[in-house]
Amino acid sequence: MSHGTLRLLLLRHGQTQGNVEGALDTGVPGLDLTDLGHAQARAAADALGAEQIDALYVSRLVRTHQTAAPIAHLRSLGHVVRPGLEEIGAGHHEMATHRDAVTAYRSTVAEWMRGNLDPRMPGGETGHEFLTRYDAAITDVAAAGHRSALVVSHGAAMRVWTANRITRHPGHPELTDTLDNTACITLEGHPGTGWRLLDWHSEPLGGHLLEDKAAPDPTSRPAR
Repeated sequence: MSHGTLRLLLLRHGQTQGNVEGALDTGVPGLDLTDLGHAQARAAADALGAEQIDALYVSRLVRTHQTAAPIAHLRSLGHVVRPGLEEIGAGHHEMATHRDAVTAYRSTVAEWMRGNLDPRMPGGETGHEFLTRYDAAITDVAAAGHRSALVVSHGAAMRVWTANRITRHPGHPELTDTLDNTACITLEGHPGTGWRLLDWHSEPLGGHLLEDKAAPDPTSRPAR
């Protein structure tokens, strides 16, 4: 790994009741993890045992703190709250569960993933505004000089940022694939030179037995 290159792991938080109920829970502080979510977080900490992790970052939402806690405990690491890593806000559809709201949210996310950043989430941010604040957070992480950092973040945010910031190459996975709770995206690079996608692990790090296939989980995948 060349000097200044960062190995960046983006870990989605564990399951919340919002995921179970299909609610667009994107605001601060957000809902707590479910019992399954805590189990996913513990399993993720174990699954990451072989990874070098020099620093641990979380968003302002409590579910990322709770997901990071077992990792922090096993490694005797503190976790740093980095504003900007939060989920794409649902705007007027915050906490909605009905189909029209979820479709509007997912459709906007899908447009941003295709590089059309102009649409505004109803009552929320544009894709440009989202990338500006997420880029700023990742730039701060990279500027700290770590060789490897784990960022606990959110499904839609992770997909949109990755889709817009990686160097495309033949054979990369479909970036519209599901990102289950405690799924992990691994990248290498730097804000100044670009990012290379190393791995798109769409299942929970602890294994498929920790999936909840019955949960609507509206931010687990965008509209096709």
